[in-house]
Amino acid sequence: MKVTVGRSGVHGEIFAPPSKSYTHRAITVAALSKESIIHRPLISADTQSTIKACEMLGAYIEKDGDKLLISGVDGEPQTPDNVIDVGNSGTTLRFMTAVSALGQGTTVLTGDNSIRSRPNGPLLNVLNDLGVQSISTRGNGCAPIVVTGGLKGAIAKIDGSISSQFISALLLACPLTKNSTTLSIKGELKSRPYIDVTLDILEKAGVEIYLEDNQNLKFIIPGSQKYRLKEYTVPGDFSSASYLLAAAAMTDTKIKVNNLYPSMQGDVAIIDILKEMGANVYWNKEEGTVEVNGGKLHGITMDAGATPDLVPTVAVLGAVAEGETVITNAEHVRYKETDRLHAMAVELNKMGISTSEEKDKLTIKGGELKGADVHGWHDHRIVMSLTLAGMIAGDTTIDTAEAIFISYPNFFDSMRSIGADVILSEQ
Repeated sequence: MKVTVGRSGVHGEIFAPPSKSYTHRAITVAALSKESIIHRPLISADTQSTIKACEMLGAYIEKDGDKLLISGVDGEPQTPDNVIDVGNSGTTLRFMTAVSALGQGTTVLTGDNSIRSRPNGPLLNVLNDLGVQSISTRGNGCAPIVVTGGLKGAIAKIDGSISSQFISALLLACPLTKNSTTLSIKGELKSRPYIDVTLDILEKAGVEIYLEDNQNLKFIIPGSQKYRLKEYTVPGDFSSASYLLAAAAMTDTKIKVNNLYPSMQGDVAIIDILKEMGANVYWNKEEGTVEVNGGKLHGITMDAGATPDLVPTVAVLGAVAEGETVITNAEHVRYKETDRLHAMAVELNKMGISTSEEKDKLTIKGGELKGADVHGWHDHRIVMSLTLAGMIAGDTTIDTAEAIFISYPNFFDSMRSIGADVILSEQ
């Protein structure tokens, strides 16, 4: 699918979609509980992968209007009778690799081409240390992955510099082992807010995890716990809302986004980023509304260590800002659905913007965006960010636009409802 974007601005009021990160975790925890109701979940390609995987592990999940009714496995996943195919969802792959290790049988997990190139070595190594037989069939740390259960509590270490999803996966599974687990983090922990989201959901399910955060980050996870997530409402998604808010800032227009209440999401940082760049932003935390009035933007330096999903959005903001925008501490952004640093450098160059790419850094020199035919890299965040660029440049066509179904299925409808000139067509 292709989308053609004309020069346009945004105006009016819109609701942010539910959080993908919270939805993944809520479904997983509910599936490991007994009986749960999840209100306002995000139903997208990625979260449907988690639903299907949880069902294959024994949970019963029914969609009832704007909620999910989940009869879980009460901490004892079954052995699937087929391969778990996670599609394009790295979160599902990592979470279900650890969750399936709680069973006694053997589980095989795989996904699409992108998933089969994403690293999982640190997670597999720790699972092996915890009594599990977990292997990459090609010996490269990537899917397909084979897991033979028997997860036990023990003392283990894991590299935190590649993906926080490895750690979240272990935090989701280890409270259900018979014995306690001590999990130490080696190196810099990237995307720390996503760990906080996981801990937030676990706390609401009645799970206790103790954190030692002195010189070396360490999680103490008591064993033999029970999950009791009875009812949960998914908050709005700051990652997806970043495109709505950035569109107003870039086009010097005004928008109000609802359903953005305080939570543990790291991508709430988009509010401070927009302020720092010169936009007028007001967040009413009690009402859960964020209003943005566009303004003259200027370049900033952004540390992407905690907020990798904002990198494409900030790159496009930098393209229209005065001066240079420098995105640092960003090597882990290369291990997402695609190498997002490289993808944004390539596509912004096509649109007339000068960029400089380094191993862990992307520099964007603000300038005049020009319409072009650009590649969406089969990556939802690349497609949505380039849509914003097209609203400034006009006459822009983006391919692989169907990638939005991963996290924000009605993105183009939402953008059209607030004034964006977007036209979809088959490739």
